[in-house]
Amino acid sequence: MNTLYPLKFKPIFKEKIWGGKKIQSTLGLDFSPLDNCGEAWIISGVPGSETRVSNGFLKGNNLNELVEVFMDDLLGEKSFEKNPDEFPILVKFIDANDWLSVQVHPDDTLAAKRKSGNGKTEMWYIVEAEQNAELISGFSRQVDQKTYLKYLHDKRLKEILNIEKVRNDDVFYIPSGRIHALGPGILLAEIQQTSDITYRIYDWDRIDEQGKSRELHIESALEAIDFKVYDSYRTNYQKKQNKTSNLIDCPYFVTNLLDLNQTIEKDYSALDSFVIYIIIKGSAIIQWDSAQDWVRSGETVLIPAVMEKIIIKANPECKILEVYIP
Repeated sequence: MNTLYPLKFKPIFKEKIWGGKKIQSTLGLDFSPLDNCGEAWIISGVPGSETRVSNGFLKGNNLNELVEVFMDDLLGEKSFEKNPDEFPILVKFIDANDWLSVQVHPDDTLAAKRKSGNGKTEMWYIVEAEQNAELISGFSRQVDQKTYLKYLHDKRLKEILNIEKVRNDDVFYIPSGRIHALGPGILLAEIQQTSDITYRIYDWDRIDEQGKSRELHIESALEAIDFKVYDSYRTNYQKKQNKTSNLIDCPYFVTNLLDLNQTIEKDYSALDSFVIYIIIKGSAIIQWDSAQDWVRSGETVLIPAVMEKIIIKANPECKILEVYIP
């Protein structure tokens, strides 16, 4: 009988007006030549954009088909109860060669009210940032809806937004409701709820080759926006070599950093969840039972919930993001 094993997937590449070439040049992911490849969807159960297995006897099957067949063996019991029809986590690499639109995502309640599926809480791990790269996360000062709309209509929105200088290995948590945008010169890994719902607020007045501007969702966004100002928007964490360093622990996902230069063993017997490994830097050999597979930067591996022990034989300077459902 064929049993579940660590699964790799063929990425889905997305052309974006603000995209660049780093998904190919830095991560080494091959794709049909896109002029502006903004996103590589590495693990996706979003309907119409489901990633397909690229290794082993399940090669060619899409992710939601695996959920249907393997159920809690793949997802874990509680996760399958909540997500019987689709995989609950979406993993992407994003290459911002220009400013992305200023945008916001709804929470689960608002998304359900609008019959839009799940809300969207996400996090960013900065893989590579050029000098002076910036992003927007939240507001820089307290504003109400009326003041916000005035700044937006006067094309002065950036004046009230919180701008962060970005460095390699920075982490930003973007809960639903937080206004945000990526600036040029940033390559990152994004981990999020399975959802493709975005309310675009401002797109820097740019137009495409046909002279058209992209659709905005100013009214839809109003009910979604969290206008509160927070003390800090960057996530601070302690990096511990060859140990598990927690980055984000939220209701939708836990993300840890494994900064490795030696072999470690991971015991998932007490965890009722699948585990995702996102290889950020370097390479490693993943061992299970009596088998193994080689992984390198840009690749992602899905460890089914039924698998309890994994050995990671890391080459020097290997960084892996470890993601699971709490």
